[in-house]
Amino acid sequence: MIRVFIPLDSFAVALGADEIADELALAITRSDLDATIVRNGSHGLAWLEPLLEVETPEGRIAYGPIEPGEIAGLLKAGFLTGGQHPKRIGDIQKHPYLANQTRLTFRRCGIIDPLSLGDYRDLGGFEGLKRAIAMTPHEIVQEVTDSGLRGRGGAGFPTGVKWKTVLETEADRKYIVVNADEGDSGTFADRMIMEGDPFCLIEGMVIAGLATKATKGFIYTRSEYPVAIRIVEEAIRLAYEAGIIGKSVMGTGPAFDIEMRVGAGAYVCGEETALLESLEGKRGQVRAKPPLPAHKGFMDRPTVINNIISITSVPIILAEGAEQYKNFGTGRSRGTIPIQIAGNVKFGGLYETAFGLTLGEIVDGIGGGTASGRPVRAVQVGGPLGAYFPRELFDTPFDYEAFAARDGLIGHAGLVVFDDSVDMLKQARFAFEFCAIESCGKCTPCRIGAVRGLESVEKIIAGDRPAENIALVEDLCNTMKFGSLCALGGFTPYPVMSAITHFPEDFHGHSQPVREAAE
Repeated sequence: MIRVFIPLDSFAVALGADEIADELALAITRSDLDATIVRNGSHGLAWLEPLLEVETPEGRIAYGPIEPGEIAGLLKAGFLTGGQHPKRIGDIQKHPYLANQTRLTFRRCGIIDPLSLGDYRDLGGFEGLKRAIAMTPHEIVQEVTDSGLRGRGGAGFPTGVKWKTVLETEADRKYIVVNADEGDSGTFADRMIMEGDPFCLIEGMVIAGLATKATKGFIYTRSEYPVAIRIVEEAIRLAYEAGIIGKSVMGTGPAFDIEMRVGAGAYVCGEETALLESLEGKRGQVRAKPPLPAHKGFMDRPTVINNIISITSVPIILAEGAEQYKNFGTGRSRGTIPIQIAGNVKFGGLYETAFGLTLGEIVDGIGGGTASGRPVRAVQVGGPLGAYFPRELFDTPFDYEAFAARDGLIGHAGLVVFDDSVDMLKQARFAFEFCAIESCGKCTPCRIGAVRGLESVEKIIAGDRPAENIALVEDLCNTMKFGSLCALGGFTPYPVMSAITHFPEDFHGHSQPVREAAE
């Protein structure tokens, strides 16, 4: 039987993948075709979605982007045998966008049926877990530490150190919490891994449990991800049914349970302590640290809180060894990073590669420049609270230290590209407005600073004493950066100050109306 792969990923679904699947299913039934449909995840080539693939003796042949209503034409062109068609791409794995990647965490995304345990095992699934079961907790922690894995959620804190702290903290119960509350603009890696390879997430959580002696894990995500929620919940059910989790991990290990929790989508709940508050059924507000969650986290018990990409990076580290993983990357940024390229860009999508490419290589080389065809003027890296980088800084290597040295941050590795029509003063206004809306209100610098900052930027836009108001904005940014309780207030200065520093003409140009009025 011929297998046709149609993505269920939100990229593709938003562009009509479900309708296309229905069309093909109807055609199969009406014409009694010897074919079946497999709903897979996305390879991450967003501009080619929905990307259909058909299994042939020569391999999987891809066609895209396909729109609803094109199935009849595809079938007439011999689609089921890999026939010629204007949208025939060929073997998608040979496409330069995919062929040039180093896929470790996302190596199964787009290839497998995300809810097939057989598919998962066939591509190396559970090999890391099998090895971990035979190791002591200290040995697992040491392996992760030796790999150099750092938190992929943005902080870049060494994962092994966090796990070691939880392991060495005595308690009657410990927890693993996966932060899948993906609220940054231009990011979609969390969603993609949940929709395309959920068993990798489960395997990583179980390994973390074995390493720290935790017996329960939570996945915290947002309600805006209905497809991901459905896929992960079904994967958890299948994992219980197969005995991978539950009373005994794979029949030989200790107990480990997993539960999914869905938040309402408050940005601050991506901050680890606000997430814990929400997980406990409270309002999502940050907690003062110390105590660290590794000592007193969920329900005051030692808790590992890792971003989902950190957790899903663990299975291959255990399967292939720390040294193999550590060979990728540069400086203290080891392994691979799933870069999400979005905004006004020609080839948007997810690109997993080792740390170290320059920003220019990513934006111009991989992203292909802007979709509008106009020159790239700025790239925001690290979500709505990340710094704007001008073309003059495109030689910055993509690693934690290099970005920090230039007053930026990698964050969750999301890039949003802007062409030369962008108004950076309005982007600075957006940063303050975003913080004012999303602030949990617990600390004064964030709660009040963002509102006063928004007012000051609006005065600059109106031409009201711009020099004085720019000085006030800079003062507010210093207060927020060093006085806020968490990164929401503390990072808001990054987009604002980078806009002022690198694009001063957009700020000082607004003094003209006042000067003209005075004259």
